[in-house]
Amino acid sequence: MTGALPDYYLPRPAAWSADDAAAFERLYAGQVAPGDGRAISYDLAAPRWQFLCWLVESHGVLLHGSDRDDIEQFALHHPNDKDPFADRPGVFAASDGIWAMFFAVVNRPVAPSLVNASFVAVEGQVRTSYYYFSVNADALDGDTWRPGTVYVLPRAGFEQQQGEDHEGLWIEANQWVSTRPVRPLARLDVSPEDFPFIYDVHGHDVETVIARATADPDAFPWRK
Repeated sequence: MTGALPDYYLPRPAAWSADDAAAFERLYAGQVAPGDGRAISYDLAAPRWQFLCWLVESHGVLLHGSDRDDIEQFALHHPNDKDPFADRPGVFAASDGIWAMFFAVVNRPVAPSLVNASFVAVEGQVRTSYYYFSVNADALDGDTWRPGTVYVLPRAGFEQQQGEDHEGLWIEANQWVSTRPVRPLARLDVSPEDFPFIYDVHGHDVETVIARATADPDAFPWRK
């Protein structure tokens, strides 16, 4: 499968064990299923990204990463995004725990320029998650990261970005949008140390990326 994708895409690390999944289920039943927006008390040995990815795949929820820990309802937001799917007011969410965690722990005042992707490559019955992360290069010399929060959202009312074919692979998008405000089911505090790709984040020149993206919008991630 990987031969059809550039090698700068990062595959998801190893999955959780059956014992971890059983512990995740208990945590979900006690602290997420009630849907009252509470902060999850996480004391499991498994990495938090595994719990978040498991939540999406086992219970059909979506996730949103933020630097705030006090959001009771997500209002509509119109991002500065050239992607037609994202160029509208909405509540945006991810069907992937690692991608949502990136937005929770990146320090946006220091790293305002992000080039990133998260998708599932599907070949037959095989599904593999891939990622790409880059911030403005000067941010890598400063306080790039800070603690954040990943919110668990109900999937009802969200629209998924359309997938596409890529050289025989079906690329399933992990971006979703709701055109109505959304109340979170629960939230999980995360730290930079929880982000599994913190040492795999690229740095880019903002002006170069803007110029290349303007010239060829489909040439993501505009590396060369």
